[in-house]
Amino acid sequence: MLDTFTIIRSVDCAKSNHEPNKVLQTGHREAAPRVNPKGDAIPSIGSLVARLRGPNHPAMPPYAAFQRSRSHIGYAGYLGKQYDPFLAGEAAKLPIYDLVGNDTGNVTRGEMFQPSLGLSVGRITDRRELLGQLDRLRSGLDRDGSMAALDAYQQQAVEMVLGGQAREALDLSQEPEQARDRYGEHLWCQQALLARRLVERGTSFVTIDLSYHTASGTWDTHGDNIPPYGGIEKGLGPLLPLFDHLITTLVGDLDERGLLDDVLVIAMGEFGRTPHMGTQDSTDGRNHWPVVMSMCLAGGGLRHGQVIGATERDGGQIRERAVTPADLAATIYRHLDVPLDATWQDNRGRPHPIVQENGQPIRELF
Repeated sequence: MLDTFTIIRSVDCAKSNHEPNKVLQTGHREAAPRVNPKGDAIPSIGSLVARLRGPNHPAMPPYAAFQRSRSHIGYAGYLGKQYDPFLAGEAAKLPIYDLVGNDTGNVTRGEMFQPSLGLSVGRITDRRELLGQLDRLRSGLDRDGSMAALDAYQQQAVEMVLGGQAREALDLSQEPEQARDRYGEHLWCQQALLARRLVERGTSFVTIDLSYHTASGTWDTHGDNIPPYGGIEKGLGPLLPLFDHLITTLVGDLDERGLLDDVLVIAMGEFGRTPHMGTQDSTDGRNHWPVVMSMCLAGGGLRHGQVIGATERDGGQIRERAVTPADLAATIYRHLDVPLDATWQDNRGRPHPIVQENGQPIRELF
């Protein structure tokens, strides 16, 4: 299927870190909270899409995420809480995995959209009207945007509960058994299927956090002798076949449904790995390497079946065609028809361009 993918081997991820991993999810090098106290306030690409484009259907959230940890996903920051991701995983029934990837046999309740016993549509509408009256009385006390965010959340919540489109999108029992079997029972694969259902029904941007662990994630292959934190063999060994199945199934499904030209699929981390192996008393573990990393893309009506960029022989340095986080952001915005010259404002009202460092859409793709 590589004719449907593009592999970028020369991503310059300088300053990117993890826990939280924000640089690649914002396209902004200063979004590194470990070294920049305000880094967490820089809006994510998904949140900017939510604000500047919105959903493709009014009854759907514009930006949805399946997160294992709050620090694994980009949030709205200065944009305001109303542009934070809708946490789709809390609204769906999904298998529960432990911190090292074992299926516990339990399933999340997924009751976000279920009204309390005896709460009718009429009572929901009455409560909404009463809340509106109370909020108008309190609106003068709002100083940090919390009231505006609450208003937006309440309105969206009522529309989603009463409209049912989002609720139906997140109900895997509505999916034909053959499609569910195709994706498989694994948590991440079911999230990928739900992501397809969300996009199909009008969500503009979805992020899946492929992690079991709430701290450093699951791909942090330093070489610990505990799967999935081992090196190449014990760490990546069980993960890569799963990831291969997930992404090829998703891309193939989108293609068969005639959606692949409309949906851009990106698989990425936050940095690469050192060209030298053998960390933490292992034979094949590797440390963080923000000098260069690879990522893959598919769909979006772009030109695929190519490899962009290259590293030096040992994979340690970029040899040609560096691609920056800002270039990635510009590529996503171009695909979603978000103006590349748009700005966002910080808490002092100062404008900041959504595309940093003179980033440009990756020209080979267009």
